[in-house]
Amino acid sequence: MLEIGAREAEPTWASYYHAHERPEPHRTLREAVARFAVPGTAIDLGCGSGNETLHLLHGGWKVLAIDRQPEAAAFLEPRLPAQLRTAIDLRVVGFEDIVLPPADLVFAGFSIPFCHPSRFDALWTQICNALRPGGRFAGQLFGVEDDWSQNAKMTFHSRARVEHLFEGFDVENLDEVCGPGRSYDGPKRWHVFHVIARKR
Repeated sequence: MLEIGAREAEPTWASYYHAHERPEPHRTLREAVARFAVPGTAIDLGCGSGNETLHLLHGGWKVLAIDRQPEAAAFLEPRLPAQLRTAIDLRVVGFEDIVLPPADLVFAGFSIPFCHPSRFDALWTQICNALRPGGRFAGQLFGVEDDWSQNAKMTFHSRARVEHLFEGFDVENLDEVCGPGRSYDGPKRWHVFHVIARKR
């Protein structure tokens, strides 16, 4: 069962980030990082509460952390140890509105499905172009059977479409999960693809 938070009486981004503050980053990121012999440069798209950004920084990575919500930066900044601050570029901007620099790892933890469908292809092209040969994408895409799939402002994929996106990659993990769980809005049916893929 997936669990991505619980309903609150008056949810805010700040309360969402507090609810998701945890010492361990998402398993998808941990597994992707473990596939690198040495740390490099990473982009965290939709960094949120900053758990994955902090994991990367502590592992010796240089990180561009991006989130459109000012609350994300306000929540993450006090958590940054002084000795790691020179290794992070923290920006408050929609990831569709930024030119991504070259990177060894792009992590998108439950973030890029919130890209508008009309802008997803351009964002995906940016991600692919930013990754150096041998670099990896790690993150989540939402499937067409997800309860949120009627939201015309979000992007959802069939398995065939997911596989098409990763032409030019060696897919190292593709875990499809479909079933009941929770979101910050309460119970829902999730359809999620957890992906780790290495660019050829």
